[in-house]
Amino acid sequence: MVSEGSATWRVTQPPGAARERTCRHVGLARPVEVAGCSRCLTSGGSWVNLLACLQCGAVGCCDSSPGRHAYEHFAGTGHPLARTLKAGRTWGWCYVDEVFLEQG
Repeated sequence: MVSEGSATWRVTQPPGAARERTCRHVGLARPVEVAGCSRCLTSGGSWVNLLACLQCGAVGCCDSSPGRHAYEHFAGTGHPLARTLKAGRTWGWCYVDEVFLEQG
């Protein structure tokens, strides 16, 4: 677990999971500042949801958005952790371990 501001990130354990899910990358999480998906803003595109890289703070659009820039950021940099920037939501995702993270 690592603090982001005053919050801590941990793996979400799905109900009834056969084994405990883990993430070996959660220690890389850092605080994030939000502006928007820079690639979509530059090209005039739009997004469904924004994700912020918890390692460097880059903001990109989610996989449901036309650009999928958050995943593109992961693929290009290897930075495995991202969190949603949707108001009222606090989940995160590890692209490598394919697990959801929660703040708590």
